[in-house]
Amino acid sequence: MLDLNDIVVFARVVEAGSFTAAARLLAMPKTTVSRRIAALEREFGVRLLQRTTRSLRLTDAGRLYYEESSEALRTLEQANLRLAEARTEPAGTIRISAPVGFSGHFLSATMFDFLATYPKTRVELHLSDDRLNLIENGIDLAFRTGIMEDSTLIARKLGSTYRILCASPDYLARCGAPDRPADLASHDCVIAGPSAANAHWVLEGADIRETVAVSGRFAANEMQAVMAAAIAGYGIAQLPHGAAAACIADGRLQRVLDGYTTPAGGLHVVYPSSQHLSPLVKAFVRLAIDRLNVGYGALNAPAIISQ
Repeated sequence: MLDLNDIVVFARVVEAGSFTAAARLLAMPKTTVSRRIAALEREFGVRLLQRTTRSLRLTDAGRLYYEESSEALRTLEQANLRLAEARTEPAGTIRISAPVGFSGHFLSATMFDFLATYPKTRVELHLSDDRLNLIENGIDLAFRTGIMEDSTLIARKLGSTYRILCASPDYLARCGAPDRPADLASHDCVIAGPSAANAHWVLEGADIRETVAVSGRFAANEMQAVMAAAIAGYGIAQLPHGAAAACIADGRLQRVLDGYTTPAGGLHVVYPSSQHLSPLVKAFVRLAIDRLNVGYGALNAPAIISQ
């Protein structure tokens, strides 16, 4: 009867190039290695290896068998690894980075589901609109929006995000509301960026895309500051829909140009490497994907997330 262990020994002999080296890799006596190869050859009734006192080479049958069996062994090893990971309950601390405006229902619900599902875990959430260096800052994974730059990071697209235009009731009472995107040029706008100079907004409506030059008295590269300035009446701002929803509901902000949003940008989860990925990161990414599938539709048609 065929013994899978004999196939493993055969593959290691071929890869190591000698019975002695294979015995050392397998931590077994050289005589045992030789005996297992002989058993495999008896099983098939064909010689797999030509060996002399100085050399070892594959026969044609041995080469064919190695090519086929080694691929099957790799598949089995990968299956064993995945099974072992599945049996290992995630434990420890996972450090997550996300944009400030992204800390809404989706991310909170995913984190709380994760903590409830895996009681031996801890979550540390770092909110920043800066794109932190994950390795230098000890971040396990990050959510990022917009266009992904060339990077050594592994990125998986989860869906898309967009922003809406909002202003405070006080500002609209003083300055009126724009009727069309071109009107923004005559309004104070709160700029999400390091500078208000040469700012342009791209807006999409029904079958139309417009680019408008905007200006204002306040700019910030942090979304909470942008939202605070809009609430304080310093102009019209582009705000993540989910982050602005509560302010619209309680009357601190009103939406303007209802028929327009920013172009949808990508929502990605990124992490340093796909090799030797920790069970913590795998479990969190899987949970995030499951929540998107349930809440926003299948990922093969990427979800539009009200960030």
